[in-house]
Amino acid sequence: MTEAGDSVARFYADWPRYNERVAAHLRGLSATDLALRAHGGHWPIWAIAGHTVGARIYWLCHVFGEPGAETTPFTDPSGLGWEDELDVVRTADEVADAWESTWRVVQGCLDRWTPDSLGQVTRRTGSRGIEVHSRQSILLRMITHEAYHGGEIALIEGIHGRPQLDLWPASDWLVEPG
Repeated sequence: MTEAGDSVARFYADWPRYNERVAAHLRGLSATDLALRAHGGHWPIWAIAGHTVGARIYWLCHVFGEPGAETTPFTDPSGLGWEDELDVVRTADEVADAWESTWRVVQGCLDRWTPDSLGQVTRRTGSRGIEVHSRQSILLRMITHEAYHGGEIALIEGIHGRPQLDLWPASDWLVEPG
């Protein structure tokens, strides 16, 4: 285990709060809300949310070899996820629990990884040949992936007149007296 000051967790200090907000939001959705889609051929909210955090485990555990996949719903190293089985509808608790259990894996990496280790790479065979991925590139990929799909969920909710996922509520803003 690295010393607290040596880990990269301090660089990603707001990410845990975003994760908590998404998990709480998803836990509060009804089955009807979770089934909402942007359009008939698109994934429902529950599948988008599952896909989003399944990617955490795919990259960290199945590609980089980090521990913890067995503590999450995403133990298949092939990367198959909930979105690949749309006929197995997930509940709000299942989806929120997936966000929480996969976060523990992410947090473990953030706590163990150091700034000097972010350049560590792994290689895998992809459709175009050998792909090289650094720890830093995977962290950035996960953050942008989560933001992208969080926005997608909020957009779907807005389309259907539902309260929207908000990672940055105004109540969090620091306002200086002016």
